[in-house]
Amino acid sequence: MKTIISWNVNGLRAVHRKGNIAEVFHMKPDILCLQETKALPEQLPDEL
Repeated sequence: MKTIISWNVNGLRAVHRKGNIAEVFHMKPDILCLQETKALPEQLPDEL
């Protein structure tokens, strides 16, 4: 069975600073969809 997570983060950089993103990666979804990230790729850490 595939695991799909769809998350409207509305500020991915703030979520990453708070450490909430680690919980999502710990779930090891097969597909992860992030909406409303409001960040450019160069503004995010490499691990994202």
